[in-house]
Amino acid sequence: MSIRRLPEKLVNRIAAGEVVERPAAALKELVENAIDAGATRISVRIAEGGILRLEVEDDGCGMTAADIALALERHATSKLPDDAIEDVTTLGFRGEALPSIASVARLTLESRVAGGDGWRRIVDNGAVVAEGPAALGKGTRVLVEDLFARVPARRKFLRSGRSEYAACLDVVRRLAMARPDVGFTVEHDGRRVLDVQGGQDRLARVAALTQRELAANSIGVDLDRGEVHLGGVISLPTYNRGIADHQYLFVNGRPVKDRLLVGALRGAYADLLARDRHPVVALFLDVPTSEVDVNVHPAKTEVRFRDPQLIRGMIVGGLRRALDEHGFRSIQRPAEVAAVAWQQEPVAPVPTLFAAHLPYPHAPATHLFGADGDTATLALLRDRVVDFSAPREAAPDTLPMGRAEAATAPVPHAAEHPLGIARGQIARTYIVAEAEDGLVIVDQHAAHERLVLEQLRRGMSGQRVPSQGLLLPEVVELDEPACDRVEAATAELAALGVEVERFGPAAVMVRATPAMLGAVDCQKLVTDIADDLAGYDAALGLNEKLELVAATMACHGSVRAGRTLNVAEMNALLRQMEITPHSGQCNHGRPTWVKLAMDDVEKLFGRK
Repeated sequence: MSIRRLPEKLVNRIAAGEVVERPAAALKELVENAIDAGATRISVRIAEGGILRLEVEDDGCGMTAADIALALERHATSKLPDDAIEDVTTLGFRGEALPSIASVARLTLESRVAGGDGWRRIVDNGAVVAEGPAALGKGTRVLVEDLFARVPARRKFLRSGRSEYAACLDVVRRLAMARPDVGFTVEHDGRRVLDVQGGQDRLARVAALTQRELAANSIGVDLDRGEVHLGGVISLPTYNRGIADHQYLFVNGRPVKDRLLVGALRGAYADLLARDRHPVVALFLDVPTSEVDVNVHPAKTEVRFRDPQLIRGMIVGGLRRALDEHGFRSIQRPAEVAAVAWQQEPVAPVPTLFAAHLPYPHAPATHLFGADGDTATLALLRDRVVDFSAPREAAPDTLPMGRAEAATAPVPHAAEHPLGIARGQIARTYIVAEAEDGLVIVDQHAAHERLVLEQLRRGMSGQRVPSQGLLLPEVVELDEPACDRVEAATAELAALGVEVERFGPAAVMVRATPAMLGAVDCQKLVTDIADDLAGYDAALGLNEKLELVAATMACHGSVRAGRTLNVAEMNALLRQMEITPHSGQCNHGRPTWVKLAMDDVEKLFGRK
């Protein structure tokens, strides 16, 4: 078969397959064009997920009639004044979007520059069908209708209108997050679904586009390393989600989905979250254009760094530093949510039968058995009425009993001891403490698990964890690959207080365990260590695997739920939490303590 030159119409359709994968891809290109035009307000209107109609209107610089005609030609752009494509600072630069979209849809392009006349050009699947004057303000309006209507092979692969709409909304969210100085509105099928004003600060914009509670449960990131700057907002480990749909990454203001950045994010939260939980983050990385290549993906959603290890180390280190500085904080839920969670006992009307025994004899009352009641039954019950006003004795084993240990220490100042002073224990699991500004409830198992982990981490950093030798070494049988993994990490495990040695091809001998763990099940401990060393085998280095090992060991050695603590033990746990990094969350990302403000307590009892 001989080689032939493809016709321009077919070339445009092939290009559209790379650039316009779905309605969201077309919308992304149009919104990026509006941002590059200097718009301060961008309005988006969508119908049927963008399949039927997409409209983007902005108040940017606009175009003349000649520029409109040129913009609809392939590889025509105003964003590359010279040939230095490596120095591009705009979101778009290839000049492919408009002609590609126009080749597979009906596109109407209207624009006007300041002080000029508006102009319109309509292109239907690659053919110009009309043009002429248009009435509009300064800026540009682009209307895309019936996307892929004449390309049934592409249209049948589109998802439902609801799925396409979700993808379109995600695109606008990411671009709006990158530019808090620009206002955005989105309407879907005539209903406004997003409206953010321009001129917001970064935290306010991120919270408005994700979840409002993020503002109270987030940490700011601000780090410089040479010419590279990392900024943004990350959630507390206790404020997390089951899927990674609220992780936004930007490089030089461009939304990207990069495996390196996602891996660095996972590394930063490695021992703070369970493996199936994900933080809410919006990270903004500013890199010199000479250190990053943005021209490696047709949709410009991936980038390539000249020094990827520097970027990864900066993200992991910057996030860890920010988390370390705020490690004591735990999730702060809205007060109204906390108040609703408390159940108020309904006040039932008092039956007539007991009216005589009430402190207020004339209080309104109702009959126990209806309006008139059964006279015989009432007489029978009246004989059995107990006079609650008279003192009486009861057998000690018939009354509810509680611990009578006094906890009379005064409440300390919040600045010195924010967790307050222990007042009691509930269900042998939760410590109740009184703080200067509210009521604190602590999960004793989760809290002690974090304290043990931090002690083990100090052992990994060079401060060897004290171990206690076993009177009789215990042999643990494992399969041979698991024994190999444990044997290879013998020196590192010794720093954590676990002394093991190989004992034949399919067993290891445990000679010592960390003293802080007390009596442990060596079989289960070593098995879990072997499993952690096998996890993420290709993706993590030994130190990162040992972080997982330390978390597993901490779970084995922590104070279990169901153990009764005395007041001194409870206060010792609170004081240790106040000086331990990351004590606001356990090793799985759950909060170790919550606080109910005194105002909320008073609201529960109707005092406010």
